[in-house]
Amino acid sequence: MSEKPENAPGYVLATAKLLGLTIEPKYLPKVEENWLAITEIASLVTEFELTENIESAASFQPKEFNS
Repeated sequence: MSEKPENAPGYVLATAKLLGLTIEPKYLPKVEENWLAITEIASLVTEFELTENIESAASFQPKEFNS
């Protein structure tokens, strides 16, 4: 995992407060660890540059089956 941001604990606690969630202190390190992992994974998508003329993929529509 890349270097840990200094504001990670503060961000996790501020976000939890905004969402009306309570994180017990004993769980905070693991919540922070998971947030950092998700952030790193998301960066693979958010840092990918898209051109102006790119089209979105077709949407998936599941086929209904008659039973």
